[in-house]
Amino acid sequence: MIKASLALALIGLGVLAASASGAVAVPFYLPLSTLALAGVMYIGRDIPKFLRIFLVMLSATHLVLVALVLGARSGLITGDYTGYVPPPSAALGATAFGAIIFGLSYVPVVRTICRITDLYLASQADSVIRIPFIGLVRAREGVIGTWMIGILIAINLVQVALNVRLSFFSRDMFNALEAKDAAAFWYQLFVIFTPLAAVFVAIALTEVLLQNVLTIRWRAFLNTYYLREWLGDGTHYRMQIMGRGADNPDQRISEDLRKFVESTYSLSVGLMNQAATLVSFVAILWTISAGFTFPGTSVEIPGLLVWVCAGYAILGTWVTHLIGRPLIALNFEQERVEANYRFSLARLREYTEQVALLSGETAEREGLGRRFGQIVDNYMRIVVRLIKLNTFTSAYFQANVVVPYILTAPYYFVGKISLGQMQQVVGAFSRVESALTYFITIYTTLADYKAVLDRLTTFEGAIASAQRVGGESKLAITEAPVRELRLKDLDVRLPDGSALLHTDALTFRPGERTLMTGPSGSGKSTLFRAIAGIWPFGKGEVLVPEGQTMMLLPQRPYIPIGTLRDAVTYPSKIDAYSDAQMAEALQSAKLPQIAHRLDEDRNWAQTLSLGEQQRLAVARALLAKPDWLFLDEATAALDEPTEADIYRIIKEKLPHTTVVSIGHRSTLAAYHDRRIDMKKSESGLSTPVDLRQAEPAE
Repeated sequence: MIKASLALALIGLGVLAASASGAVAVPFYLPLSTLALAGVMYIGRDIPKFLRIFLVMLSATHLVLVALVLGARSGLITGDYTGYVPPPSAALGATAFGAIIFGLSYVPVVRTICRITDLYLASQADSVIRIPFIGLVRAREGVIGTWMIGILIAINLVQVALNVRLSFFSRDMFNALEAKDAAAFWYQLFVIFTPLAAVFVAIALTEVLLQNVLTIRWRAFLNTYYLREWLGDGTHYRMQIMGRGADNPDQRISEDLRKFVESTYSLSVGLMNQAATLVSFVAILWTISAGFTFPGTSVEIPGLLVWVCAGYAILGTWVTHLIGRPLIALNFEQERVEANYRFSLARLREYTEQVALLSGETAEREGLGRRFGQIVDNYMRIVVRLIKLNTFTSAYFQANVVVPYILTAPYYFVGKISLGQMQQVVGAFSRVESALTYFITIYTTLADYKAVLDRLTTFEGAIASAQRVGGESKLAITEAPVRELRLKDLDVRLPDGSALLHTDALTFRPGERTLMTGPSGSGKSTLFRAIAGIWPFGKGEVLVPEGQTMMLLPQRPYIPIGTLRDAVTYPSKIDAYSDAQMAEALQSAKLPQIAHRLDEDRNWAQTLSLGEQQRLAVARALLAKPDWLFLDEATAALDEPTEADIYRIIKEKLPHTTVVSIGHRSTLAAYHDRRIDMKKSESGLSTPVDLRQAEPAE
């Protein structure tokens, strides 16, 4: 940015010197605007990268404008090509919008948007992209995204330039019709319009391709980033137990990221397009209406149509904002209730057997009906607001058709403008008015976009809060050159800070099978979570044998949707074990009936009973062969003979694995060498008490 700003400043000084020496006659403000834009680029060198792209492209456009003006003033551009030369005042518009971009970088909501977009643009990940006629090109993903955004901005600016040239084509064609000049008419149609139309179509197709490639790459990067933040270091679990501000994280990653990427691109590039349109066509309106008098008087008002158009658009924008402002909160609420309803349906699908066994269909219908009723109620509030908004905007846009004719007809009838100029004014008025009322056109999109942005920022806030709690946790998990797993001065607390469990010292010895018992709510499962390193509330130290692996099997295992192979190998890769190893593990875990169905793709969590799911989890342990295996009531759904077989198999197949179990059945004592009971005091604080110790079983 510094080098670019210095180069722009040198060009501005060169034009200023050429103008002062009389080498080329240009308005004084042309080089001054170039120098001002160079200053904006210099002070804007540290603004978000997303905004810097727009600033750089705006500066490049400014240089093209200067070059065209100099070419026309020096006689290098003549004839029909003068229709491609913008007025020098367009350079002032480019400088003004550069200053606006710099100012926007200090608006909080814009900074929030840019912070998310810059995650992608600053990416250092190696990537490749296929470019037509060139082939695969390797570059950093952020560089690829930056270039694609820059090219798309350039395409939009070229489209604006083509629209300006087409307005002159429209003027000349209608003048030819008014003069009944057939040669001029056909010349304008085939020599001027046809090439312009061909170029317009070509770059429009290029824009569609680049836009879709950009948005999917952008979304893919953000999807990976947020998944990593959400799933990293148990953050997703801490968010759930903390209950902090991020409902339906699945929707925020799948839907809100998609909407954010698509809307950020369309709104930002669209705004640039409309800004360029505004500058270009304001110049046309100003030039044509330079000598217009105020209707009914002889008072000349320079650029009368520009002021009328601006006032008309400002009034429409203000009324639109007043009517549509409540849509932001309503759209946010609609996203929330829709997500809650989808989640309720997904939960019902997951627990369909339990609902059927309890005959809970009526209760489910009532619950789903209430949630859908919230959708309907909020949706109707949105509909009422949209009816009010669309009533105004429809009337406003219908009036747009005739307003420019009403304004220009008197000047045409008195001979101040030709028919071609009248058509050009009508077109320019529509373009300027459309640019000024861009806010009206996209108001509902902006309302939805703001809701999406709020959902992403609250999601980020919840992730940051969970990460902060994890980072500040005083429950230290330390790998040490020891054989035992030791708990030292351990205090385990609930998320609200209340004490749950305390032990001065507790040791689990390798090879010793330990059973933990105690009343429900005494903290047995929470102690396991603390040992696993996912419970952040409390203080103390857990010394883990260095280089040894640990696996915890909960009472209700997680069974991913997919093939049985995916379920058995989880969380390892599916190629971590051979088919023979997986089949043997399933057979050992008393699941011979599915051992041959490894490639069958279905929802196994619904296909298998809870007891079968628990045995599937045991098969995972048999494959993984951890050094330490924690069973949190992991066989509670099995009958006692099957449970006995499972413990025998674990002992036989995993002879070097230390097993620590949580359970309530008295029969479990026979499979363990040691028992620790959680004694709960009247205050609710639990303490582990060693009831029986013995030498490790042979």
